[in-house]
Amino acid sequence: MSTARGTVLVDTAAHPELPGDFPHISRCAPLPAVAAPGTRVRSRDSRAGDVLVTDFHTTTAVRAPVAPYQPDELRFYLVRRGVWTLDYERGTFPVRPGAFLASRSTGLTGFGTVPQTVGHTVAVPLDILGDLTGGAPITGSTAAPEVRLLLAHTGLLHDTIDSLSDAGVSAARNALIELTRGVLLHAVDATEPVLAPALARAARDLADRRLTQADLTPSSVARALHVSVRTLSRAFASTGEPFTAYIRRRRLEEARTALSTGHTVSEAAARFRFADSSHFIRAFRSRYGETPAQYAVRSRT
Repeated sequence: MSTARGTVLVDTAAHPELPGDFPHISRCAPLPAVAAPGTRVRSRDSRAGDVLVTDFHTTTAVRAPVAPYQPDELRFYLVRRGVWTLDYERGTFPVRPGAFLASRSTGLTGFGTVPQTVGHTVAVPLDILGDLTGGAPITGSTAAPEVRLLLAHTGLLHDTIDSLSDAGVSAARNALIELTRGVLLHAVDATEPVLAPALARAARDLADRRLTQADLTPSSVARALHVSVRTLSRAFASTGEPFTAYIRRRRLEEARTALSTGHTVSEAAARFRFADSSHFIRAFRSRYGETPAQYAVRSRT
């Protein structure tokens, strides 16, 4: 998988020479590349490997054809304001505020928007995601927790992509694919808890980055991921380990590593937010069968 990355900000009024200087934009949201003279479109495009996400705002109406030969992708079109109409060989599909449409890129012949349309797109190679749509467009609500989680991740991608390491780009790309798959499967069968693995993974990743923070709680993580605490708890129910137990286990693991690298028992307890050294000692002995001091001596010999 390529670790290509980058963010491009475009205003068609300032760049009438498009698409020559920004050919990648047409992969996902070809608004700037084919907009007629006088059309105003602002977009922010971020690439993470072979996945592309776009935020766009059309200040004027847009109506344009699309080149018939496009990458075989699954594309999500999500609209916050206005109306985005997509023309396919099999019919025309308007995407209204608060809704999304997911469809293959093949067969798209044109599109249009009303003035002041604001939305997002996510494009994922079809051979990676799989043709979960069965060839037919799928619609749903952007208010669904699955979609909100996906949008939160795309916003974070825009903010961090230019400073991520190659490993970070790869991780961001993989998370986008999993979140996109979760949204799509949930839309296909809303009774199936398909988001649980992706949500649990996102919560674990976030918790791992906050193990030394005092405010690491299920409610703070749920808030950061734009889901309810109940939804987060249900996601962890399938893992067999409650989220609070995961946090406690990971803090013990990291404290154990700290002991082996020279930290004292009190330092490790304080760094990983145990109430006091006595509480840390009891938890450590319960999990590892020895006290932190015994482990520290043994690990350094």
